[in-house]
Amino acid sequence: MFVTTFAICLLVSSLTVAVIMLARRIFKKQLSAKGQYYIWFLLMIALILPFTPVQSLPFDYSLDALDVNKSNGTSAPFTVKEKVQHTNWMQDNSISVNRSNLENINSLIACIWIAGMLVMTVMAGRALLEVRRIKRTTYRVKSKEVQYLFEQCKRQLNVTGYVVVGESRHVKSPMTFGIFRNYVVLPTNIDEWMTLDEIKYILLHELNHYKSKDIAANYLMVLFQIIYWFNPLVWLAFQKMRLDREIACDYAVLSSLEENCHRDYGMTIIHFVDKVSRQKNFILANQFHGSKKQIKSRIEQIVSYSKESKLLKCKSLAIFILLGLLIASQVPFVAAMANDNNRYDFKGEQVVYIDFSNHFTGYDGSFVLYDLEDDYYQIYNKEKSTTRVSPNSTYKIYSALFGLESNLISSENSTINWDGTQYPFASWNAEQNLSTAMKNSVTWYFQELDKKNQAGMIQSYLEEIHYGNTDMSGGMDQYWLESSLKIAPVEQVELLKAFYFNDFGFKEQNIKTVKNAIKLEEKDDKILSGKTGTGVVNGKEINGWFIGYVEKEENTYFFATNMENTDKASGNKAVEITLTILKEKGIY
Repeated sequence: MFVTTFAICLLVSSLTVAVIMLARRIFKKQLSAKGQYYIWFLLMIALILPFTPVQSLPFDYSLDALDVNKSNGTSAPFTVKEKVQHTNWMQDNSISVNRSNLENINSLIACIWIAGMLVMTVMAGRALLEVRRIKRTTYRVKSKEVQYLFEQCKRQLNVTGYVVVGESRHVKSPMTFGIFRNYVVLPTNIDEWMTLDEIKYILLHELNHYKSKDIAANYLMVLFQIIYWFNPLVWLAFQKMRLDREIACDYAVLSSLEENCHRDYGMTIIHFVDKVSRQKNFILANQFHGSKKQIKSRIEQIVSYSKESKLLKCKSLAIFILLGLLIASQVPFVAAMANDNNRYDFKGEQVVYIDFSNHFTGYDGSFVLYDLEDDYYQIYNKEKSTTRVSPNSTYKIYSALFGLESNLISSENSTINWDGTQYPFASWNAEQNLSTAMKNSVTWYFQELDKKNQAGMIQSYLEEIHYGNTDMSGGMDQYWLESSLKIAPVEQVELLKAFYFNDFGFKEQNIKTVKNAIKLEEKDDKILSGKTGTGVVNGKEINGWFIGYVEKEENTYFFATNMENTDKASGNKAVEITLTILKEKGIY
């Protein structure tokens, strides 16, 4: 969702900028000029993280009964959906409450973000056209002395690449630009008002930009400013990065000059600024000129220049690595938020993908079937089968099991008294035992079990059986009701199989008790067991489940059907589709 991505981008970019700025302040005397500039590239790496596919990162909500207003965590006035019963095995009653439509917020964020990027792209496009205009009006420097001086500067800096030196009437400040063909462009007739020594210093400065690949860095900064246009901290960071780049370039020039030339280099900058009015900023070019504040900072650094020791460079490297590790520590956070743990990494080897799209017309759904005897899966809709969604009332299978394991109920005594709250279903308005609560999908019964079990114990059980994303952050009354707890269809099948054979090591009697509670029907020596689930939001059935297994004399089949839509995606519909498929395959 755009809301999630936007939040990740804002948090990661802001936190990284804050960390880098704090580090620059704390370690200012331990950082070389290049070190202060290079740490900004860590920001660029961090800005990529929110858009990195989670799979490549190295880290590994039934509403049959009730939906909760997730905007404030409280119940709201409800409407009732009476549903058809399937051969009287189970009632699929649902209560719906209103909640804010997050899709509208998501769409609004997406539109604003994209609109901002389009505006920024247009501005970048205009800058690119301006650079091209300068390139078209650039011609080779007329002065033989300047041409010779340029070649001399290239040799001094060991620059071997092809760089064109030219002049243009459209530039007031020397600048360097170009990706495939690089240009150093000087103002027209610069040799008439600046000495050759001053021009030499300027050329050394511009060639150092070329040598340090600062031109490519310009394009990256523009790209990130397009994406992160909404965060002023990113703009501030790149402004400081550009200043640090100029200072690093000044230091590179000074290190290539004799000490008696350092003052002359600083005076060249002052002389140039005094002679020429500042040209508008070209975001895709490196310019010799800058704002008064930038020029002042550069001159101060030139005045205080001293040759950087190897120790200082080592310190800079150590700080860079330390900051890199600190910024890399955001990776698990980004992975967790980006994925929201809502994709299951299915590693099944014996899998056949089948097309049941004709059964799911109008629905975004999936069907998973596991053949125990032949040990293979048949799956419809590979992507949907591993997408985690709210379990709804299918979770009641495990809620019951946890209650039994904690001795809150037993096979002999599973009754919970009704507290007198009036529900819209007559079957709910009475005391319940496990059998009646499962058959009538009585949500309050299982909520009472959860309350008695308490969150810590339930969390422990969820983690023990690896139930989906094991996320209970939605709250005790609602975590499995279109809220935080989510599970994928293929996970449902794997979990059912583990439950069936008690791979959890729970008490066999408790497993047997739950199996009896979810037994639906027996015919022709075949036994069908399972549980439905329906998610109803704002009066609309948006999420339907039917999970279970078919026991035959010679084999057992485990299945999970899930479907989503803006409406009419119910547990009943999931049952209808499931029974049709099972019949077609001769299973039930």
